[in-house]
Amino acid sequence: MEVKEISKAVIKRLPRYYRYLGELMEEGVERISSNDLSKKMRVTASQIRQDLNNFGGFGQQGYGYNVSYLYTEIGKILGLDTVHPMIILGAGNLGQALANYVDFEKRGFRLVGIFDVNPILEGIAVRGIEIQMISDLPFFLKENHVEIAVLTLPKNKAGEMAELLVTNGIKAIWNFAHIDLETPENVIVENVHLSESLMTLSYNLSKYRQEHKD
Repeated sequence: MEVKEISKAVIKRLPRYYRYLGELMEEGVERISSNDLSKKMRVTASQIRQDLNNFGGFGQQGYGYNVSYLYTEIGKILGLDTVHPMIILGAGNLGQALANYVDFEKRGFRLVGIFDVNPILEGIAVRGIEIQMISDLPFFLKENHVEIAVLTLPKNKAGEMAELLVTNGIKAIWNFAHIDLETPENVIVENVHLSESLMTLSYNLSKYRQEHKD
């Protein structure tokens, strides 16, 4: 069966839908219209309907959306109904902060290993997981089914480590290194450039200041 091509903009909005629907469930809301959801998300009701129609719609005329059902279905679309074992390469401040972020497990992302090149860090436990040396990585990946790797190493090490990950069967890399990785087409890379996000924030702040000068 042919898989429908979904735009990147729609895919980027799905986690927001999921988060807001989760908040609505916590508030005890059972159903919501696209108009009410649009006010919460600051996306037009038409856009919401178009986005969800890519996956079947889920709404009923005159009723709106069942919050719990839509939350579950979007979770399935995002692959959150499956447990994703993952590893972190780079046990510095950022790597350890990510390892300590418990919400990953709530979403099905289960941290199973932390690796670094610094022998001083070897054996230190982060949330019960001992940091191992990267030299142990090939054997670990051979013995454990892991598809996702989080890369928080300096950019001069990132390319080499990405090659090592790909060679040993990793299929998805969450890349925090300040470099665009070159990987085979069958390896998915999601780049998170924190400095670029901060520069975007700076631009918007400068623009706001110019627009609101006295």
